[in-house]
Amino acid sequence: MSRGAGDAEPGRGGDSLDPADWDALKRSFHAAIDQAIDQLRDIREQPVWRPTPEAVKARLSSALPRRPEALDAVIRRFAEDILPYGTGNIHPRFFGWVHGSGTLAGALGEALAGLMNCNVGGRDHVAVHVERQVIGWCREIFAYPATSSGLLTSGTSMGTIIALAAARDARAEIDVRQHGMAAAPRRLVGYASSEAHSCVAKAFDLLGFGRDALRLVPVDADFRLSLPRLAEMIAADRALGFHPIVVVASAGTVNTGAIDDLAGIAALCRAEGLWLHVDAAFGGLAVLTPEFAPRLGAVAEADSIAFDFHKWLQVPYDAGAVLVKDAGAHRAAFADRRDYLAPAKRGLAGGEPWFCDYGPELSRGFRALKVWFTIKTHGIDRLAEVIARNCRQARRLGRLVAERRELELLAPVSLNIVCFRFAAALDAAALDRLNEAIVAELQLSGIAAPSTTKIGGRAAIRVALTNHRTRDEDLDLLLSEVRRLGREFTSAPAPLLAVDGR
Repeated sequence: MSRGAGDAEPGRGGDSLDPADWDALKRSFHAAIDQAIDQLRDIREQPVWRPTPEAVKARLSSALPRRPEALDAVIRRFAEDILPYGTGNIHPRFFGWVHGSGTLAGALGEALAGLMNCNVGGRDHVAVHVERQVIGWCREIFAYPATSSGLLTSGTSMGTIIALAAARDARAEIDVRQHGMAAAPRRLVGYASSEAHSCVAKAFDLLGFGRDALRLVPVDADFRLSLPRLAEMIAADRALGFHPIVVVASAGTVNTGAIDDLAGIAALCRAEGLWLHVDAAFGGLAVLTPEFAPRLGAVAEADSIAFDFHKWLQVPYDAGAVLVKDAGAHRAAFADRRDYLAPAKRGLAGGEPWFCDYGPELSRGFRALKVWFTIKTHGIDRLAEVIARNCRQARRLGRLVAERRELELLAPVSLNIVCFRFAAALDAAALDRLNEAIVAELQLSGIAAPSTTKIGGRAAIRVALTNHRTRDEDLDLLLSEVRRLGREFTSAPAPLLAVDGR
């Protein structure tokens, strides 16, 4: 009787987790991959998003398995209970938050990295060199010097923590790692716009600054950090005896895609002796396009940058990066190797410098391979064209909104984000509920998946375009459905209560 792919190898007493029949294993792998690729091939015929059914949730709440189950049975369960109910961001009409849609080449890189199972915390093996190459490509993208350091991360949130740790230790008046923040003679403070991503406040929290040490600078009419107000706030803090050390600028705010005056902020930081960190999570990569390169070129003047591959470069989640211009300051914030991690001149313990000296993690996955596969397969110019196309689509969508009598544009279209709403003769609270209900219905129906935000205190339908599969007709359908639902909800008796009660 033949054994299944999940059976233990005969004659080994069950000591190995490898299969008895490698050919059967390959057939099982092929079947699983075929199902996932078929899902992508036919994605336009699928709902954008499906809620996970209660029955599936119940099965996914079952007790810890004690006995093995055949791999083919596990794959069938994956195909039925997991594959159909993802986030939805692989679909061309997923417009919510800022979720990239991934590529097949990147997914292959992720799978192959899993099979290699490398720890990229350090040592001398090829995964280290792949990550170094990817970091070198990042330096080219942002015109950073060859002497700068870098690290792949889970995303910009972790990259921000790493960069601000380097900034804190470089600008503090004490040895923070040895004595802690409580020993500082003056309180350290930093600045970001009121539109900055929440990861900045989290970083201030985790690094011991405290959230009230983060000064939120007002924005101008285009939602960019106000440079005059920043200068005033720095001067006021100095007068009060505080120690300003860092400014976080946004190369594409999460709400509206606004790009701060990077050159002006960089000049002020130089004059004031402050560290400049740029949150370039998605918008920074627009530097690859001729249209936005002039506005984003000053990213090269920053002391550090954090950004994501898994948004506009279409790499599967998760994959981000941080670059730090002063490699010595970067290493000084994290290096701490004990005897069991001692370097060697020869053998596997070589490969200096180790990545674990530039961040908090020793155990690090081979993220670089999916980035490497994506960029090698598609080329940076083709990926840049996706960015440029998404920005053109956003401008077109903004024009269409402005032309429609029932729709209202709530913010300038700066980059790839369009914030608008259905306008009706309702009071402010009811109008907010109406637009939130429209978004929920679009998601639940599987038609499209925008998200919501608040612009000037008003609920907005937010469309963020980072999807290489999105076409103009997808956006036309979105507007048509927003108008249809808006009319239905405002004409039906007690419309918002009915929708909210579904």
